[in-house]
Amino acid sequence: MPELVFFSGTMDCGKSTLALQIGHNRSARGLRGVIFTRDDRAGEGKLSSRLGLVTDAVEAHERMDLYGYLVDHLSRGGRADYVIVDEAQFLAPEQIDQLARVVDDLGLDVFAFGITTDFRTRLFPGSQRLIELADRIEALQVEALCWCGAKATHNARTVGGIMVVEGEQVVVGDVNENSAEVGYEVLCRRHHRRRLTSAAAGAGTLSPDVLPVTAD
Repeated sequence: MPELVFFSGTMDCGKSTLALQIGHNRSARGLRGVIFTRDDRAGEGKLSSRLGLVTDAVEAHERMDLYGYLVDHLSRGGRADYVIVDEAQFLAPEQIDQLARVVDDLGLDVFAFGITTDFRTRLFPGSQRLIELADRIEALQVEALCWCGAKATHNARTVGGIMVVEGEQVVVGDVNENSAEVGYEVLCRRHHRRRLTSAAAGAGTLSPDVLPVTAD
């Protein structure tokens, strides 16, 4: 039976690499897939991994009907044996519904890859809908690590090297309107709560909201 499978994890856990590997393995067996992505680091219409691998993809724009796109593709004589969706957290909930319809009505496996929560530890709407609808949810087995060596479970955003917990859920690009550098880092829950990034730890500083702990 075809499935909607959600592969989830933090940044740096190999989601895009696995997406490329799944596509490669099926292509080697003579299957042909359609790859969707959204706001990839390599630019529009690309699926890339941090290992340097990249392939062409269909950019899933905000109002794009993914089910309609595939129906049109097939009706024009195109072939699709499976569907891969990277950066699925950026999709709208209704687009996740469309992916479920691709599985149920077109009989295609859909492999979706995405981050579960944002830098504020809140669920992305696309990821939430995938959790609600997916036939299967797979946690990526390659564990990203916090700077302290513990398993990284949270994504942190830094602006000018300082961790922030407010702002737009999605920031595309490397700089904001103030030209302050925007970066991301994976942290364990403890250090995310304390806003203690690798840079802050190296400087020997703690967030001002961390209270000292004393023992009686």
